[in-house]
Amino acid sequence: MTVPIDESTADDPIEAGLRPLERFWRNRLFARIRHQLTWMRRASPLLTRAHGIAIRLSGGRIRRSFMFTGGMPILVLTTVGRKSGQSRSTPVGYLRHGHGYAVLASNAGSDRSPAWWLNLQTQPRAEVLADRTRLAVTARRADAAEEASLWREFADRNPGFDEYRKLTERPIPVVVLEPRGEV
Repeated sequence: MTVPIDESTADDPIEAGLRPLERFWRNRLFARIRHQLTWMRRASPLLTRAHGIAIRLSGGRIRRSFMFTGGMPILVLTTVGRKSGQSRSTPVGYLRHGHGYAVLASNAGSDRSPAWWLNLQTQPRAEVLADRTRLAVTARRADAAEEASLWREFADRNPGFDEYRKLTERPIPVVVLEPRGEV
């Protein structure tokens, strides 16, 4: 029996191996478990931080996260803490958007915005490690048309992202990371 390949991921062998339904259930299950279990909500930042460290130490050779993004490509976003002034790194799933990247400030459907998004609102200059390349970027919230288009693309690649909207009452911003040059 042959499985139809999702055309949007046909050039990506890892994504092509996952059927849309599999991506949906992986992400939806994780979102629901994380949302319901207090210990998981508390442990999630530690797991995310450890994941970011592992990616940075690998020099970006780890390019995917099946647990956090349902197999989507990931980048490490480094921001400056709005209160501490220290560098903070977080892995996030992304889409290529022009010469830059688009990411979701979903926080797995939590009612709280992710700290990295709050940091970027205070200081929009950041750094990303993606595809084994470090880039200086400037962050901005996508305009309404961009947001609708990018959200559709995120949901097409991983339908579980739509579940995040159901889990929270806050709007989930789509953030565009525009390159300023290599670091």
